[in-house]
Amino acid sequence: MSQKSQILKALKRGRKLTALDALSEFGCFRLSARIGELIEEWHKIVTRMVKSSNGKRFAEYRLIRKR
Repeated sequence: MSQKSQILKALKRGRKLTALDALSEFGCFRLSARIGELIEEWHKIVTRMVKSSNGKRFAEYRLIRKR
């Protein structure tokens, strides 16, 4: 299964993903690129910038489900 497919499957399960999640679970170094590909395929994915306890900012992605 491709990284993109694995990421989409996790998002469809309601998971929120960060780059660290993608690296550790799917071996994906470029989550933002895979998210961009999914958006181009008309998946509604939102990005939220999160601040960690040490002040670092990172993106967290989630899928908007159709009702």
